[in-house]
Amino acid sequence: MEEKIKSHIKFWQGEGPSLLLIPPSKANLYDINNYHIRFYDPIAMWKVELKRAQAVTGWPTDGIPTVRPNLGVITLPGMAGQDFQTPENSMPWPGDPLSIEMIHAISETSLENSKIFKLASDFYGLYHQYHSPAIAAYLPDTQGVFDIAHLLYGDEIFYSLFDSEPGSFMAELMEISLSIYLKGTKILKSALHEDLQTMIHGHGTEQGVYFPEGGVRVSEDTATLLSPEMIDEIILPFIKRSTQPFGGGFLHFCGEHPTIFDQFTSLPEIKAIDLGNPEKYNTKKMMERCAETGTVLYSRIAAEAGENWKNYIDRIGSLVKETGARMILRPLVFPDSKSECQEMLDRWHELTSI
Repeated sequence: MEEKIKSHIKFWQGEGPSLLLIPPSKANLYDINNYHIRFYDPIAMWKVELKRAQAVTGWPTDGIPTVRPNLGVITLPGMAGQDFQTPENSMPWPGDPLSIEMIHAISETSLENSKIFKLASDFYGLYHQYHSPAIAAYLPDTQGVFDIAHLLYGDEIFYSLFDSEPGSFMAELMEISLSIYLKGTKILKSALHEDLQTMIHGHGTEQGVYFPEGGVRVSEDTATLLSPEMIDEIILPFIKRSTQPFGGGFLHFCGEHPTIFDQFTSLPEIKAIDLGNPEKYNTKKMMERCAETGTVLYSRIAAEAGENWKNYIDRIGSLVKETGARMILRPLVFPDSKSECQEMLDRWHELTSI
């Protein structure tokens, strides 16, 4: 792992090639069969995560084998006391939205005493006890401040948006959600034994990347439903405030929005950005924007029809070189054999070296 971390530090310093995270198989991103059972069983969760990470050990990839307590989007709202559901063979989902009175009472809640934090803490305890030095653990899903607010208050939040002035409930809700994000993330990182301003992040996969600057991850999926003006006014200030104590971080969002990529990459706190729907965006324009702002594009990139791995790597690697972007690519096209994956990695390094 130390050699991987050294190569990642060089990457963040602008030296050497961009990074390629080749998965060890074409399996689904995550196996949700019996997930509703292992959600409540840290030992079962640990065994599944460990098996995934072990497949990366010795594999031709720039990624570090990683594990996490895979608790879904309800991690921070659940720590704050919101009910949640665990449907059979499905990821968890929040229960009913909270009333205004219940949201106000969150300030009296001890996040450390929550059922969700105990599941995460027990998982990290198993990691510290049994893990291989080649495998790193990382944070569970930590939704951004506005996503947390949406999960807590439900769709009623879209009516409250029109009254977000200081002293309004919307302003209070965002401050409460910010407090949940900051407190929850800090106690999770403490259980992980991770410095506040650095991290290894795997973004739901079995391999991750070391961040020498930026110790948190943020998901802001709901933001794509807002106007550019509302994003500027409400979303961006809270992304800044939630990531600054950690030296910045990684940001993910899903959906299509005409300006949101440019708005998110305008923030110096965002060190790397990932798209849930990269096929909805122009790849070259994204790379040009990342090169302009110094943001790393840490993402999947959609394949073109009939594209094999060689064409795919040549196309994207050439765009990286042409635009001057720095990239961590999670490829959507790759070969079946280990030897060809090594060829793929070598070709990527050749194309993207500085």
